[in-house]
Order: sequence, then C-alpha cells, then structure tokens
Amino acid sequence: MIPEIDIAVLSAKKIYEGSLSFDFDAEAGLLDLPFAEFASPVHAELSYRILEEGAVEVKGTIVYTLRGECSRCREYAENVIEGEVDGLFETPKGDGETYGYVRTVRLGELLRDALLFSLPSRLICTACESEERGSV
Repeated sequence: MIPEIDIAVLSAKKIYEGSLSFDFDAEAGLLDLPFAEFASPVHAELSYRILEEGAVEVKGTIVYTLRGECSRCREYAENVIEGEVDGLFETPKGDGETYGYVRTVRLGELLRDALLFSLPSRLICTACESEERGSV
C-alpha cells in the first residue's frame, strides 16, 4: 500500500519535512517488455519537504527486480533496477509539470511515473551483459 502525506496535520504540528520507506506492488500492465515480469514489490525510499508557499517537494529512489527472458538469447534474466523519484505537488491542482493535491498528497501517480521512466528497454542476462561489456 502506498502511504499518503497529510499536509494539513503535519503543518498543524509544525512538521515540515520527513521521510518514508515502504514497498508496493507495481501494476503488471506498466511493463511493456515481452516475457518479463516484476519479480518483487517496488521498494521506495522518499523524503518530503513542505515549502513556504504550500508546495510539497518529494524526492527519493525506487528499486525493483525484473525477471524473464533475455532480450538477446532468451535465457533466464533477472535485473535489479533503480529509478529516481522527483516531484512537486501544488495546491489545488498541478499544471502538467507538477502534481496537484488538496490537504493530502497522494503519491500513486508520482510513483507510477517514476516507475515508467525507470523501465529498461530490454532485459539482459549476465552472459549477454558481460559479452556487451567485452565488445566495448
């Protein structure tokens, strides 16, 4: 489950920054690699900061494992992927470059975007990866 950040409660307590660490299941439909799947939940390490004008900055990383067939040789492959999370939430709604929120920051859309941007274009086994490094 993806946590939410209740900005109204935090502001009332005069807490303006913090961190979150959690796991969540990625939507299988996001993966556009043939013969591949998410092998584990996505792990998120995030920090947030409430800015003076009410905007909320969220930054951090996501880490997950993909497994399936190698895109080159069709042998088993498993790759650990790390992606960057960087988003700005503004009230009451975002402008296309930012995300919107009212009272509570919901991280789902930001994490979905971070996951999409971090997905590799192919899955490579260790033998093919070693071969590619040797030819460079």
